[in-house]
Amino acid sequence: MADFSFQDLSPEFILDALEAHGFYVASGLLPLNSYENRVYQFHDDDRVKYVTKFYRPKRWSTEQIQEEHDFALELADAEVPVVAPLIRDGQSLFCYRDVYFAVFPCRGGRIFEVDNLDQLEWMGRFVGRIHAIGSQKSFVHRPTLSTEEFLIQARATLQTAEISSALQKPFFTVLDQVIDLTVAQYKPGKQIRLHGDCHAGNILWTDAGPHFVDLDDCRTGPALQDLWMMLNGDRQNKLLQLDTLLSGYEEFFSFEYSELSLLESLRSMRLINYMAWLTKRWQDPAFVLNFPWFNTEKYWEEQVLMLKEQHAAMHEPALSLNQGL
Repeated sequence: MADFSFQDLSPEFILDALEAHGFYVASGLLPLNSYENRVYQFHDDDRVKYVTKFYRPKRWSTEQIQEEHDFALELADAEVPVVAPLIRDGQSLFCYRDVYFAVFPCRGGRIFEVDNLDQLEWMGRFVGRIHAIGSQKSFVHRPTLSTEEFLIQARATLQTAEISSALQKPFFTVLDQVIDLTVAQYKPGKQIRLHGDCHAGNILWTDAGPHFVDLDDCRTGPALQDLWMMLNGDRQNKLLQLDTLLSGYEEFFSFEYSELSLLESLRSMRLINYMAWLTKRWQDPAFVLNFPWFNTEKYWEEQVLMLKEQHAAMHEPALSLNQGL
């Protein structure tokens, strides 16, 4: 099925794929919120709930997906609360008619409250535990967070976007300014295995604490990548949040405070890569449905303003707790 697309992913196909590997669906398939892959919840005859993820073709190689699974299983074995894939007949990655998928136990929870300092300190301990394990080995197949992918390749993708002639020059002028400054400033030191996409949407909270439900973007990079997205508000608030995060984090892993100089570079890389991701996926009907505001004149005007603000932010002094610097 070399020409397979998610439009071909019918309920019948999903049921056949699951049954071919011994998972029998007694309920309907409930679509869950996921844009990059296709994710569904179901339960079996014993009323046990599961979640199955069908991977977008050609996004990751099978070796890269397996390495994601292995990392999740390694964390779970160390009692870090991540939702790892189920293993059946010695394998966690299943294939049906050249389409790859995995099955996970279903775990619910509340959204992580980024302004809750108690939860933030708990998250610091959680990420510190992940990094303590992530630092013990290296990824072989998963990528490294790089300006080449997140800026240079992203810019090439953005050149295919439908931006009006009136906005082409202002958009690409400020875009190139941010890219040039980020390339000059982004000089990471020690890099380890990371969650890679550590934001509130990937964290679920229960009375027992937090757990991650998705390591789809795990990669190698600086530790700060798994921390900075939990900071919000003005500079004073960010300093308080950072101090709280790191007080929990350093119970399990040492943080290199020099990495704080990378924060705005990491933000620039994420902002630009996100624009490119939407551009690349715009032909997927799910994106047109869920991001109706994308690719409009107003959207690109807002991106020009956002990039100008980001360019200014990159000239501000880096956050500093006056520790270990």
